[in-house]
Parts: sequence; C-alpha cells; structure tokens
Amino acid sequence: MTDLKLDKDGYLVNLSDWNPEVADQLAADENVILTGEHWEILNLLREYYQKFEHAPSQRPFVKYIANQLGKDQGNSIYLMKLFPGSPAKLAARIAGLPRPTNCF
Repeated sequence: MTDLKLDKDGYLVNLSDWNPEVADQLAADENVILTGEHWEILNLLREYYQKFEHAPSQRPFVKYIANQLGKDQGNSIYLMKLFPGSPAKLAARIAGLPRPTNCF
C-alpha cells in the first residue's frame, strides 16, 4: 500500500488505483474486515459514482441503498454497523471514490 497515493483525508488520489485488494487494505486501516454485506454496498456505491459522477453524502447514500436493496439494508443503523462513524465517508473511501460532498 506504500505505493498508493492518498490525500490528506485518506482517499485515493488516483481513482484508477482501486481494486479489491486496495479496498481490503483501506478497510483494514479503519479496522473493518470486508464481508459480503460490505461488498454489496461498495459495489452499489461504485455504480452510483459511475452514474452520477460523485460520491453521495449520507442522506442520498441511505436512500440509494434503500431503493436498490430495500429498507432493511437502506437505513442508517444497518450502514453504521458496516461502516462505523460516517458510513457515506467510510464506504466512499474504501470503494476508492472521492470524499462525498457535504460530508464533514
């Protein structure tokens, strides 16, 4: 991971450097071990980014997951369990996306 360039907040400088192994390392840096549930969210987040060309802030992130997977997974409590702290920011970082707009 030493050859990856990260910005001051820990996000990839070059989005093309991302791959599943990089995601595992970025997650490990945050004490997160990626499971199938994590990957389901990360893959949807990457789809969102491809479609809208930005990483969503918390509210649109939760809404998008709810629209794609239903209310059981598209809620803040579920997403906080997977991505503690700020789910939108942490998931975007692990997914190799830029810092979401409007996230502190």
